[in-house]
Amino acid sequence: MSAQLSTQLATLGMHWAGDNLDDIIALATKHRWGPVELLAHVAEQEARERARRSMERRRARAKLGRFGLMADFDWAWPTRIDRPAVESALKLDFLTERRNLVLVAPQGLGKTMIAQNIAHQAVVEGHTALFTTASQLLLDLGAQDSPRALDRRLKHYARASLLVVDEVGYLSYDARNADLLFQVVSRRYEEKSLVLTTNLPFGDWATIFPNAACATALIDRIVHHADLISIEGKSYRRRTAEEAKKAKAKK
Repeated sequence: MSAQLSTQLATLGMHWAGDNLDDIIALATKHRWGPVELLAHVAEQEARERARRSMERRRARAKLGRFGLMADFDWAWPTRIDRPAVESALKLDFLTERRNLVLVAPQGLGKTMIAQNIAHQAVVEGHTALFTTASQLLLDLGAQDSPRALDRRLKHYARASLLVVDEVGYLSYDARNADLLFQVVSRRYEEKSLVLTTNLPFGDWATIFPNAACATALIDRIVHHADLISIEGKSYRRRTAEEAKKAKAKK
């Protein structure tokens, strides 16, 4: 009887109750719960479980991968960083206002880590997020073999509440790729937020899209309604590598 009831609960979508039926019955018996108390307990636990599963699904779809937490971020290492602006971004102030966020920094100063933490915070607070690099995004869009397939992928990148495009500026792209990125930005323009990380100031973006007629329009749509955070200093990863090398030499 218990096994049959467990299966029926799972069929109804009450997976937590189905998986924990014996414990629920034992707890209700121990505390002498009435029907209302029993149903209240089941409803509360089901809601918690569904919220947990929903967050796990959003996190999986965000494709964040492994990343360091901001609690481990060395704020003292960069020679210049606007900590209040970063902390405001982590509170998602820009997201509620449908603004963009651009993190500009040389390699190894934590801009990707910050962007990943922002996306993770969005997931925790119930938003949908998607993290990708510029090269992955453009490779995906460029591989579509028909206008209809391309439109489906563009809708995919336009759908998430927050889109993070990492590493813009590390590679150069042709006019076709510039047009594809412009389409992504345009579909999100003034509708949903974009976080973009780059190692180049906008004045140097001509080197990213050297032959693209839409480069200026692309930048305009990104920076309009955008918060810009610049980070300066030497590579933290290089410092870590040098410290590890010195420690190894001492041994």
